[in-house]
Amino acid sequence: MSIRFTAKARRGMVALTVAAGLALGVAGCGGGGGDDDKASPSTSASKNSGSKPSAQEGESETPLAELKGTDGLLLQVTSAQRDAGGFVTVSGNLKNDGAESVAIPAQTSGDETEVIKHGQSLGGATLVDSKGKKRYYVLRDTDGRPLTTTGLTTLDTGQTLPVFMQFPAPPASTTDVALQLPTFSSGTIKISG
Repeated sequence: MSIRFTAKARRGMVALTVAAGLALGVAGCGGGGGDDDKASPSTSASKNSGSKPSAQEGESETPLAELKGTDGLLLQVTSAQRDAGGFVTVSGNLKNDGAESVAIPAQTSGDETEVIKHGQSLGGATLVDSKGKKRYYVLRDTDGRPLTTTGLTTLDTGQTLPVFMQFPAPPASTTDVALQLPTFSSGTIKISG
């Protein structure tokens, strides 16, 4: 069952990424905007530098939360969308508000060997349901790859990178959860959908 679930989640994110890329291409945002989700972070980040991600269902202009990290890093959460497939996709922008280029801390990948071996990611993120007293970790596929933005390296000053993380969905009655990411402050977000 978990293989089918994670495969469905991955197909959903690939479709979402392709749709976002097509929307950027049609809007004339320049050279090939949505090649694939394995584009190098520096290439993807420079294409989107200073711009907002494409409008997706559930995203808002005002961030749901802003989590401050080390060395001027800022994670702005723009949406937390519940899917009928039983997961929650948290989307946002990782921005360097500092005065110098900064390396994404290795701790954001978490400390699980299976996740770390697939490279730098946001695999250490968790959603905490304080009412239900449960913590939800980033989903992984059958090979241990986290269902989140991967291949993170450095961000130049002022550079913004669109990011996402997928988690198992808390019960439908739970709408407010805390998003936690190692080396960042915690923030409360509202799940929609």
